[in-house]
Amino acid sequence: MPYQTGSSAQRIRIGLTGLAAAFIIVLFASAISRSSREDTANSVTQATSNEPSEPLAEMGVAPGASDSTNTSNNNAAAKK
Repeated sequence: MPYQTGSSAQRIRIGLTGLAAAFIIVLFASAISRSSREDTANSVTQATSNEPSEPLAEMGVAPGASDSTNTSNNNAAAKK
């Protein structure tokens, strides 16, 4: 096979074009699969949003709080 001028540059250009095309295909596939995962995650989040996320905060107590703080919170809750 005789050596042709510019054939190596053409092979490199074709190879890089193929790599770029493969990268773009993988990028689009990743974006599509990520958006479908987010849709299912959003539906799960919406389904569990009715449950209390922090029951201690809803009761008005916090871990490690002093007894005087808990007592004042309990008195305030009893007055309501």
